[in-house]
Amino acid sequence: MINADAEQVGIVSVQEALNMAIDSGLDLVEIAPNVKPPVCKIMDFGKFLYEQAKKAKIAKKKQHTIVLKEMRFRPKTEEHDYKFKLKHIVEFINQGNKVKVYVQFRGRELAHKELGVKILDKVKADLAEIAEPEASSLWEGRRMSLIFTAKKQ
Repeated sequence: MINADAEQVGIVSVQEALNMAIDSGLDLVEIAPNVKPPVCKIMDFGKFLYEQAKKAKIAKKKQHTIVLKEMRFRPKTEEHDYKFKLKHIVEFINQGNKVKVYVQFRGRELAHKELGVKILDKVKADLAEIAEPEASSLWEGRRMSLIFTAKKQ
């Protein structure tokens, strides 16, 4: 058993340990139940739970989740629209997110797949300083896509 001052008391009967906990106005908590003999500690259990929740909340606040953002282009996307979308892609990457850039084809546009490759190559070249593609371009039905992640510093 361990008392409230974190000092080891030794092997004590359960009733004696409960009496010591009641006398000090604290709780008797079983720390390691699978050990022979089991280890118990006298502590304020409510305070212990509060501190655990506080630590978990701080840890959750510090972690950053990576989100997959998407940006869609068409084979006939004009230069101004391209630059506008590229600016947003740069913002997403600077925020620490991954960006999935894809070219959507409709109807007869599928006959000119080289336009989609040209757009993805242009995006890859423009983002070369801050991002790198995870893999080569991928076909998903009528889409050609590429996923970018920030370069490691």
